Amino acid sequence: MDEARNINWQDIDFDREIIHLKTAKGDRERVVFLHKKLVDALRMYGTKEDRQIFVSQRGESYNKRTIQQIIKSTSKKAGIRKNVTPHTLRHSFATHLLESGADIRYIQQLLGHKDLKTTQIYTHVANKDIKKLANLL
Repeated sequence: MDEARNINWQDIDFDREIIHLKTAKGDRERVVFLHKKLVDALRMYGTKEDRQIFVSQRGESYNKRTIQQIIKSTSKKAGIRKNVTPHTLRHSFATHLLESGADIRYIQQLLGHKDLKTTQIYTHVANKDIKKLANLL
C-alpha cells in the first residue's frame, strides 16, 4: 500500500509508460508498467512535479486507514460483497496476470518478491480457480 501512497509525479515516465517505485516492498526499488488507461486519468490531475500523486483535498498524504476505507467503500459501490483490502487488489492483479499467461518471473519482478516461492502462492490460487470452472458446465 505504501508503494502507491508514496508515488510522486517525478516517479512517472509518461513517455516510456513506467513508474519507478522508490519506496517499494522490502525497501527495494523497482520499475513497473504504467497502463495506457491510467495515463489519461493521471493527466487529469495535472503533473505537479514536486508532490505526491495521491493527496487528500487538504493537500496532505493519505494515511493507510483512509486508503483502506476508500477501497472498502468503492468495492461496496461496485457491488462486491467480499471484503476488499489493498492487499486484495495486489493479489487480484497478480492472479489476473498469471491467468492471462504472464510468466511468473515477470509477476515476481512486478510484485517485488525476492523469492519465487512467494509468487508461487498465486499459482496455487489460479489453479484452484481453474478447477472450479468445470462446475460451470
